[in-house]
Amino acid sequence: MDINSIIDRTRVYFNLMPDKDDEQAIIQQISSGVSFRGANLWVLIFAILIASLGLNVNSTAVIIGAMLISPLMGPIIGMGLAVGTNDLDLLKRAVKNFSVATVISVLTATFYFLITPLGEAQSELLARTSPTLYDVFIAFCGGAAGIIALCTRGKGNVIPGVAIATALMPPLCTAGYGLATGHFLYFLGAFYLFFINTVFIALATFCGVRLLHFQKSEFLSSDVGTKAHRIVTAIVVLTMLPAAVMTVNIVRKSFFENNMRKFIKSELTQRGTQIISTDVEKDSMKLRVVAVGREITETTRTAAEQRMEQYGMKGYRLHIIQGVQTDSILALNNQLTQVNTTRETDRQQIIELSAQATTLAAQLEGYARLDDLSTELRPELKALFPQVRSIGLSRVTETLSDTALQHRFVVALVGTAPNKRLNPADRQKLQEWLLTRTAADSLVLIEK
Repeated sequence: MDINSIIDRTRVYFNLMPDKDDEQAIIQQISSGVSFRGANLWVLIFAILIASLGLNVNSTAVIIGAMLISPLMGPIIGMGLAVGTNDLDLLKRAVKNFSVATVISVLTATFYFLITPLGEAQSELLARTSPTLYDVFIAFCGGAAGIIALCTRGKGNVIPGVAIATALMPPLCTAGYGLATGHFLYFLGAFYLFFINTVFIALATFCGVRLLHFQKSEFLSSDVGTKAHRIVTAIVVLTMLPAAVMTVNIVRKSFFENNMRKFIKSELTQRGTQIISTDVEKDSMKLRVVAVGREITETTRTAAEQRMEQYGMKGYRLHIIQGVQTDSILALNNQLTQVNTTRETDRQQIIELSAQATTLAAQLEGYARLDDLSTELRPELKALFPQVRSIGLSRVTETLSDTALQHRFVVALVGTAPNKRLNPADRQKLQEWLLTRTAADSLVLIEK
């Protein structure tokens, strides 16, 4: 069997033409979904509000629901179909309705985030501010799946999945959040992600239409067609470039962090030492490591620094903070952590500290009462037991080794005159008297 026969057999499996639905019906369906008036517009507004709520409370399920009911895919697929079939009227209508829908979506999200009492950026919001080349691939593959499903029989439930995968709504809501809160970098990043999704869903639609051999309208001149193709190519390339740069930076950062972890594990890990944090200063080419426990020797540090080039950190210097320096860093770290905690966490900490303070105050009061009682007992003790010259009282808690129970009692340390130690009867009498005066559960008497 030669190569050509294998290719011919393979084409049978991947050929879309036998499954193609009626072309005019497909165009009519896509064209009808381009318009944003009446019900379509209200559905879009409510979908934006639902997505904004989901982003605000960090609920993935709510965001997915908003993407399912959003009608934003209509004009985007319409633009791709218009470019693929050279239909300028449909293209103008799709661009116009898409622009209206985008503006209304951003304004709706901005209005919501201006009035919501929850103003903190959650992880679902922040995830829409840094698009990469992976978002380009997701949008293109999603758009390709969408146009194939629309143009073939047995469409199934592909379109809802495309709406979720390409995530058109959340970036628009995040852009509204950026405008409402003054975070314009959030706005730019989110709107760029939305633009990526739009361009590559439309590009996938364009490719699908050409692959399925839709009938094209002929331009009045070949120059117009050439110019249109150049414009489309320029838009695609210019859209990809920033995402490609961001992706390269993310990949480089990932490789660097992975090499740094390998370096720490291989060169600085030793028994009795724990690495609690690392920090990289790119400008000064310095890797700062904070360690506690057994000290990392200068010899080990120097040898590790010389091997940094093997881990992709050529030119970096290794600075290890340990010992007394570590205590200072930890103290500063704790202070910064306390400053950056949320109000709810602060309130909980205040409650816990208040409870601890109450407990400590009660314990301190008990110790202070025994000190005062020792002073009060001295005159009486001198009259009742002349041989006793000094006394000290203290609370003691004993934890039993075989159980979790604790036993609390008072220890009385008494000093007697030389050769005038307490006899057993006086010792018993003194112990009972002290037990009554201290109001303790039990008392241990130690004579010195």
